[in-house]
Amino acid sequence: MTSQTSQLPGFVDARVLIVDDNQANTSLLAMILSRAGLGSNAICNDSREVPTVLTDYSPDLILLDLHMPHLDGFALLEIINRRAAGQFLPVLVLTADTTRDAVHRALRLGAHDFLTKPFDVEEVTMRVRNLLRTRMTYLELRRHNSRLQDHLESFAWLSEITQDSWDVRRARIEGVLAAGGPRMVFQPVVDLRTERIVGYEALARFDNEPARGPDQWFIEADAVGLGVDLEVQAVRTALTHLPQLTTDEFLAINVSPATALADLQTQLGAHTPWDRVVLELTEHVLIEDYSSIQHALQSLRAAGASLSVDDTGAGFASLRHILNLVPDYVKLDISLCRGVDHDPARRALASALVTFAQDTNAVIIAEGIETPEERTTLLNLGVYHGQGYLLGRPGRLP
Repeated sequence: MTSQTSQLPGFVDARVLIVDDNQANTSLLAMILSRAGLGSNAICNDSREVPTVLTDYSPDLILLDLHMPHLDGFALLEIINRRAAGQFLPVLVLTADTTRDAVHRALRLGAHDFLTKPFDVEEVTMRVRNLLRTRMTYLELRRHNSRLQDHLESFAWLSEITQDSWDVRRARIEGVLAAGGPRMVFQPVVDLRTERIVGYEALARFDNEPARGPDQWFIEADAVGLGVDLEVQAVRTALTHLPQLTTDEFLAINVSPATALADLQTQLGAHTPWDRVVLELTEHVLIEDYSSIQHALQSLRAAGASLSVDDTGAGFASLRHILNLVPDYVKLDISLCRGVDHDPARRALASALVTFAQDTNAVIIAEGIETPEERTTLLNLGVYHGQGYLLGRPGRLP
């Protein structure tokens, strides 16, 4: 075993699963990886436990012995490929068997590289580094492709609606307003420490034709000069459900900067219990005049309303909204929270925002939590409130 010189900066949070029935081998490999900077290593000496560990641990790389009792490496390669379901999950085979048949069989079953026993420290580190680098590139490409697909779908929709005349599009929005506006569904905001519901976010849903998402309806309303009217109607509808909440639960309502400037207090009446309302100001829209927004929100905040900056980490303004508006809540965008458990960059940014929020006395709420691993990671980072499909889907109030 040669002296170790290589390190693995950038992969400190990568998860490596080591599967070998020989405890001396797994201990040695774990020590090599730990000294190289990989602290999150799982060891499995009984191959029968691997299917369960794959589910619970979600590794980024697997070091796999070929010849083991019970389930050998070939059988596990088949299981790993089924579990990966078309995703790139690299497997580095550990073997003293360098026969042509063994190598060819492992490659056919999905092995990506080979490590010969006894191990050379430098070789272990380099092969692990190369496979992890490919894994991280693959994950980033998936995220990029997902964002690109969202943009393409948005452009396709915009192309479709602009074929309709301005009169047709305005008539559609006027029809929605005449029918009372969108209906509302509610997604719980949960205390991640106690699992207690602390509030709900009101979300608009449109049953009108054509069938499409709420964002597209609001975009069309803006395009025909009825954006504020539609938003105010959505807010009015959401507030009618406030009596259904318990007195210690808040109701969060999305508003654009234009709607925030529309004197909501006058339009919605003086008897609104603003002390139980959180106004969520989206970060996707550029604000050019913060003083006007601050002035418009001043009376609402004086009446007890709280302010939340929505979609933090995803839009134009980044931290400018927070610096200029000093919100009571900061909501981490779903794009930042999704995959935070295995993405070092997302964890670093989330951690920085948590520290920033603490220094400004704001409460962090994580959006889009979908897995127990994401929930645990965010909680460990100091994010104590969240929402997402794992915690509760949008629906009617209980």
